[in-house]
Amino acid sequence: MRHIFNKGQDPTKPTLLLLHGTGGNELDMLPLAGRIDDEANVLSVRGNVLENGMPRYFRRLAEGIFDEEDLIFRTRELNDFLNEAAENYGFDRDKVIAIGYSNGANIAASLLFHYQHALKAAILHHPMVPRRGIELPDLSGKSVFIAAGTNDPICSPEESVELQALFGKAGADVKLHWEERGHQLTMNEVEEARKWYMTL
Repeated sequence: MRHIFNKGQDPTKPTLLLLHGTGGNELDMLPLAGRIDDEANVLSVRGNVLENGMPRYFRRLAEGIFDEEDLIFRTRELNDFLNEAAENYGFDRDKVIAIGYSNGANIAASLLFHYQHALKAAILHHPMVPRRGIELPDLSGKSVFIAAGTNDPICSPEESVELQALFGKAGADVKLHWEERGHQLTMNEVEEARKWYMTL
């Protein structure tokens, strides 16, 4: 997978896994990593799927309707890539924290839905529920920050609450932060995510 790895200044810090939104690339989320923790490793990954020339992490059938088969395949592909990257770059595989926006938040949520040890924690900006009707792994000890918009036309407030409940039921510690906005990523929610991250 196309990616950027920047070694952090503090080896005790986690590795921040950056996952862009539809049409983004591995450069988009770098400023966010700097705001969250400028001493941590950064692994920023570009999605392997193209939709009308725009990079994504998995295919969708329509707006808000995921190609579930592709989602499962791409989630496994990303998890395998993280295992390889940890070996290649020498970072602690058990200390990976995802920061995802929109499509990137969805694939990060899917990692948690499918693989118990994929992530230590996740900051999800405007995620949707990746899959329904499956049993999640035991996520005890995992922490999740969800930033959601009260007027988000792509991800309804009900969906954000549902995702929070699913993670909570699986044992994760979940914080749901609301913005009186739509689907856009705001500096205020990034700042709230930073404060949350500092408590981990």
